[in-house]
Amino acid sequence: MPKSKRAKLVSLTKVSKKTKEHKGALISEVQQNADKYDYCWLFDVGNMRNEHLKIVRNLWKDSARIFFGRGAVMAKALGTSVETEHLSGLHKISKNLKGQVGILFTSSPPSEVTAWFDDFHPQTFLRSGSVATSTYTIPPGPILSHHSSPPEPFPHNEEPQLRKLGLHTKMVRGVPTLDNEHIVVKKGETLSAEQAQILKLVGIKMGEFRVRLRFWWEKGTGEVTEVEGSADDTVVTTVKGDNAVEESEGDGDESMDE
Repeated sequence: MPKSKRAKLVSLTKVSKKTKEHKGALISEVQQNADKYDYCWLFDVGNMRNEHLKIVRNLWKDSARIFFGRGAVMAKALGTSVETEHLSGLHKISKNLKGQVGILFTSSPPSEVTAWFDDFHPQTFLRSGSVATSTYTIPPGPILSHHSSPPEPFPHNEEPQLRKLGLHTKMVRGVPTLDNEHIVVKKGETLSAEQAQILKLVGIKMGEFRVRLRFWWEKGTGEVTEVEGSADDTVVTTVKGDNAVEESEGDGDESMDE
């Protein structure tokens, strides 16, 4: 009998849940790196971009190991109390593994690590909901893309998208053109989705990707030190107290360990 040709519902995506084996492997890997390296750093990221985090991974691959996301699993690996911690003092790190944070294992001295990350802050595009750091205006005339140097006029086939984003363009000799200046955003304004998209299209980067180092754990002493301030005014304080917070294993952070 021939197969039915009636319409069938077909799922176009297939996402497998993280298995217990995968979590167990991640826990084991975190613990192995805790045994291997002298320091464990906890960090978060400003203006998160995967491509910049990959650069950090590549530049540190010979002297460090980075895990990002899956906070509850990483906390379990480090231990969430004095009784369950993998090595002395690690539970003070795990109690802060909440949200979009990661851990970095290395034996490089703290002064070298903080200096490197203070100096690494590539420019990036702001997303909608971010606050504009300056006013940006597109002047009258051909709309230029600043993705290249020198800037080049937009191709004619992108004119409909520019109009859809609110720019009153017209075609002049095959180039999208403005008769009057267009204020895209003013300093201090919260970017809408359309404003963020315009800035990205024309190649204007107002944001900075930054890895913010928050704490470091030292294997030799078991102490955890909090990092505060900026590159010009860094303050360190020793973390006291043993109160631990355990996250639910339902943490939805995506694992980015490699």
